[in-house]
Amino acid sequence: MAEETVAIVMNDESDVYSYSKNSNFQKKAIEAGKELISKAISEKLDINIFSSSNTFKVADLGCHVGPNTFLAVQNIIDAVETKCQTQQKTSKLPEFHVFFNDQVSNDFNHLFRSLPPERQYFASGVPGSFHGRLFPSSSLHFVYSSYAVHVLSRVPKEVVDKNSSAFNGGKIHYSNSTEEVIKCYEDQYAKDMDSFLNARAQEIVHGGLMAFVVPGRPNETSHSDVFVNKSNALLGSSLMDLAKKGMINEEKVDSFNMPGFIPSSQEVEAAVKRNGCFNIEIIENLPQERPSPKTLSTTMRAGLGGMIKEHFGGEILDDLYDLLCKKFEESYSSVFESWNAISLFVLLKRD
Repeated sequence: MAEETVAIVMNDESDVYSYSKNSNFQKKAIEAGKELISKAISEKLDINIFSSSNTFKVADLGCHVGPNTFLAVQNIIDAVETKCQTQQKTSKLPEFHVFFNDQVSNDFNHLFRSLPPERQYFASGVPGSFHGRLFPSSSLHFVYSSYAVHVLSRVPKEVVDKNSSAFNGGKIHYSNSTEEVIKCYEDQYAKDMDSFLNARAQEIVHGGLMAFVVPGRPNETSHSDVFVNKSNALLGSSLMDLAKKGMINEEKVDSFNMPGFIPSSQEVEAAVKRNGCFNIEIIENLPQERPSPKTLSTTMRAGLGGMIKEHFGGEILDDLYDLLCKKFEESYSSVFESWNAISLFVLLKRD
């Protein structure tokens, strides 16, 4: 069983800033990766791995509640059907069973209510952390994840320990911090990736595929120069501004660090090599569109607002994200014009 992990609190789905209403940024990454998934299934998938049961099993890890998960799943199913129609001598297509996974706090009722009525697959919900085992051995043919694998199982404990040399006081992220803090996050990411890949290696059949999309850091680029990290640093400075105004306690900022890490393709490749059970078939940078300051602050509120609300209280959210939007506008030349944001698309094949 998986060890206890830190749950990421999301905004309620009735909230105007809910993730499902403000995840167009992530949707575009799914659309950008559609052709790569279709190509991988066409060229790398052996349909014999599911011929005996004639059931193709797909899991989306970190699915949230839709609608992006339904788009991603349908892309996979369409590609598998095309593959089968091309190669099989009979017209019989496999049945599809899709497992939607997220943390136990995820609103699975909303997810099930939102399922496409015209879907041609069986659907199940699987609550739990993907940093540990979720499925029986050799039970999955395709695993997918979008904008989730970069989320850590926990914040490194050293960064919130005032007696530690890696204490990250006054900051909420590693990117503009000391080398000790950065090392703690790098180590936690490596540990979590090892756990993630070890679990999937047991669950995916030999010859099965896994694809995931994560925000990425160009190789040889420092953590502090990555667009996503610059944005998080400005969120941290906005919280400190509220602390200076007396709206929140500075100690609350000291005890809040974000559980995410933006990897380079080299770090992903190193994790796969350590695991030794997968071949890297594709690892490619997907370009990201440059958002407006308002769009970016709204997207960040949708993704992080639940955690902020739980830790600091919901009464600061409007002031915080208004301030963040102003910082984005004021920092446009340094944050937006030096645009180097990428998403990493990774496709692995189980040996």
